[in-house]
Amino acid sequence: MLQRLQTLFLAIVAIAMGVFLAFPLWYKMGSDGVHEASMTAFRLTFKATPVQTGIQPVYYVAGMAILVIGVAIFAIFKYRNRLMQSALCAVNSILMTVLLATVVYQTFYETAKLFDEGETGDYLVGFYALVVAMLANVAANRFIRRDEKLVKESNRMR
Repeated sequence: MLQRLQTLFLAIVAIAMGVFLAFPLWYKMGSDGVHEASMTAFRLTFKATPVQTGIQPVYYVAGMAILVIGVAIFAIFKYRNRLMQSALCAVNSILMTVLLATVVYQTFYETAKLFDEGETGDYLVGFYALVVAMLANVAANRFIRRDEKLVKESNRMR
């Protein structure tokens, strides 16, 4: 049934990952005011001088985010098979954990070497949307398991 609570949480996962794709993830400004770096789901941009800018594509981040959206939407329509839906949520949890680790690695280790090594930068809306998606995925999995438990208990009573 599509009106179950886990459907709402899986929809929140898909929407939050859309926000992850649309908004910037991270920004760092150098203490001199010239150096700056920013990251979106598609590229990592850094400015070393007023005229020199580097762009490093990170399409694998966007690809993983799109994959998470696809799995979440597919899981919504697997409402008749709760075990499959729960397995899809587990796969999404793994994908989002890898995605979070990738973003943190890119921002904390790769770009920290560029300038001001002591300064880490600020995470922005897109990064926190990933955290919201992870929490919504955990909640969806919890409600799927609760429904499965309820069905097993009702079968035992017959």
